[in-house]
Amino acid sequence: MIKLEQYRDLWLKEKMDEVIGFYPREFYPLDNFSSFKVEWNGYLYASLEEAYQTASFIGSDEEIVEQIKHSHSADEAQRIAYANRDKRRPDWDSIKVNVMEELLRLKIEQNPYVKKKLLQTGDYYIVEDSPKDAFWGWGPNRDGENQLGKLWMKLREELKKQED
Repeated sequence: MIKLEQYRDLWLKEKMDEVIGFYPREFYPLDNFSSFKVEWNGYLYASLEEAYQTASFIGSDEEIVEQIKHSHSADEAQRIAYANRDKRRPDWDSIKVNVMEELLRLKIEQNPYVKKKLLQTGDYYIVEDSPKDAFWGWGPNRDGENQLGKLWMKLREELKKQED
């Protein structure tokens, strides 16, 4: 059994046998804001969040791409991207899950500790227990899509098969 030291959500503590959360805690390396560098398209990003937000503007607004590349944190990159949502590439909603999967793969390949933490989740259900994001996480009512958690579980299964 995994013993987590802190919980944002007391409900999660009660359901520890069923859920691995990775908002900032023991499994924080799985979070897009965690400081694990990702090299993508010839540029080294300080976090996956910065690469992901950059991707949403490639081909539509290169000035914003450069602003995000030169941001000082994942939070700043996200704020720049959110302030310019109307300038995102027109196909973004149809490709963003595939882009995220590609970036997660790179994060695992380029950061052995992230791979180690992902494999430590065993067969637990992984959820981004964001209280805000109901697409990538489970949102405020725990009924969101959890797309990020689903991608992590998919990649974990692939890694486990490779090790067999």
